[in-house]
Order: sequence, then C-alpha cells, then structure tokens
Amino acid sequence: MVSLRFPFLFSQPSNHPHSYPTTHGPFRPVAIAVAVATATVVGVSTYQNRKHPFVENALNFLFSNHSSTHLWGSLSLADNSSDTVVESKTGVSFPSVLGDSRKLLGIGLRRKSVLGLKNIDVYAFGVYADNGDLKKLLSEKYGKLSLSELRENKEFNEDVMEADICMTVRLQIIYSKLSIRSVRSAFEESVGTRLRKFGGSDNKELLQRFTSQFKDEYKIPRGSVIDLSKERGHVLRTTIDGKEVGSIQSKLLCRSLLDLYIGEDPFDRKAKEDIELNLASLVQK
Repeated sequence: MVSLRFPFLFSQPSNHPHSYPTTHGPFRPVAIAVAVATATVVGVSTYQNRKHPFVENALNFLFSNHSSTHLWGSLSLADNSSDTVVESKTGVSFPSVLGDSRKLLGIGLRRKSVLGLKNIDVYAFGVYADNGDLKKLLSEKYGKLSLSELRENKEFNEDVMEADICMTVRLQIIYSKLSIRSVRSAFEESVGTRLRKFGGSDNKELLQRFTSQFKDEYKIPRGSVIDLSKERGHVLRTTIDGKEVGSIQSKLLCRSLLDLYIGEDPFDRKAKEDIELNLASLVQK
C-alpha cells in the first residue's frame, strides 16, 4: 500500500485529488439502505419520547461496545494551505496541529448499529500527540528501528500509552440526536471495561468521577467538540466546546481511554493503523 505524507502518513489515496475511499466491498450496500433505515430511526426517537422502555433500553445499549461496527472513516486532505485534514465521508475537518506541538496522527469514525437495522455515524475522532514528548521519551529506545519493525513491536504501542506523553483525543459529534446521557452511558461501558482490564474491579469510584463530568445540563448538537486531553503527570482534562468540565489525575484512566482508540480492540482499526504508522514516523525523525 502506497502512503502519502501530508504532513504525516495516511492510507492510499483515490484517483480524485486530496480524497480517500470511504467504503469498500460489502459496505457499499449500506448506502442503499439508508433511506429505509432513516424512517426506522425517526420512529425510534418518537417511541423514546414516549418513554417506551424497550426502545429506550435499546438506545442506551446502542453506544456500548457489544454492537460496535469497525469501519474506517477514510481521510481526504483539505486545501494544502489550510492545515486541516478532512474525514471524507462526513466532511468533518480536524486541525493538523493542536496548540503548539500536538500533531494529528490519524482520524476515524465511531459507528454504531441501531437495532441491527442501520449503522449510524456517532462521531469522528482525531488522535494527537506532542511531538517533543514522543522524541524525548521514545526515540532513544525506538529511533533506530525501521517502520516495519516498529509496527510489529507490541511494546511500542504500550509504551506510547504508558509514557507521560501529552496527547488529545478530539471527538466531533456527527449524530444530531446524540444526548449527553448516551455519551455518559457509552463511557461507563467502554472505559469501565478497560479499567477492569488494566486495574481490576475496584475502580468504580474512578469511573464515576470521570463519567459524572458529562452532566445532563450540557448539550451536544451536531458539530460539538469534546476534547479528552492527557496532560503532564497523567492528568486527563475534559473540555466540551472549549469549556473545561473536569480533570482527573490517574495513569490508569488515561491508559484506559487511549486503549479505546489505539489499543488491541480499537473503535476503528484502520485509524489505529494510521496512528501507529505516524507515531513511528515521528519517533524516527
């Protein structure tokens, strides 16, 4: 697979300028079914408003890990002078740099299945890492390895998540009917699973501290931005549309959150591959 470097390595481009393929093979029929499935989603929303218990429970389950569909949100590059990267399927753009030194490593989509009838795009995400931190903390150990060696090195990805590297996962909401309650429930499931995986069962208080930041008073219409930033000293800082809603010092929590996007079972496997490739490229520079 041929890679394009702008400003980092992403996956193979299509024949159209600055664009990447959105779906492949068996995913193409999904577009045909969207019109029919949309009516179903509208009906689901109506039932939810009437407090129908089955549908409400199904929608809460919607954002858990169990029904996740892993589909790469392919990339396209915006105008070369704009310093942004565009997720081509949804048109959502991400700055290539956050702050002074957090560089975009890859973007993807979080998709979910509604009652087995339709896949919806919940949010697009971009993963960033501080360039200086990567070089300072990982170049000595990995700087002399080739890209292929780094991609096969399981310790490399673990070290990225464990080291005191400043990183940000930016979520940009796509699904217009997404509620903060659904986000809270989704993190209770996904982050809770990782906390138990890496830290055992005695982390309910830590999980509650994190999820309680997503209060019902916050509205997250389409286009809202949630930044989950790992700061120096393993502090996880959460902002919603630029407003800080909380921060928690916990290496375990930071590790568990990053695992959702670059761990063994990520939300978007193709995005993880792009992120790993760009991490390796930065460490080698």
